[in-house]
Amino acid sequence: MTRKIIYLVNPISGTKNKQNLPELIAAKTKAAKIHFEILPTVASGDYKFVKQKIEEEKITDVVICGGDGSVNTVTQQLYTTGVNFGIVPLGSGNGLSNTAKIPKDSAKALDIVIKGHATYIDAFTINNEFSCMLCGIGFDAKVAHDFAQQKTRGLLTYVKESFKNFFSAKPYTFELTVNGAKFNTQAFFISIANSNQFGNQFTIAPKASLSDGLLDIVIVPYMNKVVLPLAVLQQVKTGKITSEKEIKTPGITYFQTSKIKIKNVSHAPLHIDGEPKETSSSFDIKIIPNCFKLLQPA
Repeated sequence: MTRKIIYLVNPISGTKNKQNLPELIAAKTKAAKIHFEILPTVASGDYKFVKQKIEEEKITDVVICGGDGSVNTVTQQLYTTGVNFGIVPLGSGNGLSNTAKIPKDSAKALDIVIKGHATYIDAFTINNEFSCMLCGIGFDAKVAHDFAQQKTRGLLTYVKESFKNFFSAKPYTFELTVNGAKFNTQAFFISIANSNQFGNQFTIAPKASLSDGLLDIVIVPYMNKVVLPLAVLQQVKTGKITSEKEIKTPGITYFQTSKIKIKNVSHAPLHIDGEPKETSSSFDIKIIPNCFKLLQPA
């Protein structure tokens, strides 16, 4: 099949200068003799026109030049078309592309697009909202909400908001149902991960795989804030999966499942793929195995 690529470029994502990106895209894709078109991302998030182009023009690949928010918005609307998706990371965190080992250097990321090695990855839904990377309930979601309000983006701003929220962080009450078993917890946050990190190379779920048909659940319970950072770093280092017998014991809990229900008793805030979202009193979370094909290093 003759390849045809649509590049969707987010002009405001992250902190990276994108002035020369169209020229780089054109040079790389023309050299590979692949038909292509460059379009801007849409602030409204409505990509029906791209779906129509895919059908009418037999587009084979859609490459998202942006951050995790752009990747989420585009893939959730277009994954049913069967196109291959590529990523040129331009965001502040780039959690999905980091997990997939897609370089942040745009030229190297485009080389992966041109080589065209696409494999299926999973996604998941939280109350029927789409996520291709990671969602969080609690502390990290509060940081995401505050980060979204800042005039400047990037790692330094994110770190600043994280520190600010760390000192005022409070635990939230949750009731979880996994495989028919219920348990309650007081936790600073719960991460539901398909990719293995928040972004910025900070791993939260070391065992997470993009294509294993499982969600990685990390519960960081209420504990003394003096020992909290060390406990999180130790969990990240060891990646120890909590056994069924240990699931109700003190300490960070880490397990894998294909679905989970969470009752959000304290109405903790929510983020999906790093974007702040309206929270809910309960969450029904399910994996979508082999959801879409992602262009990755061979």
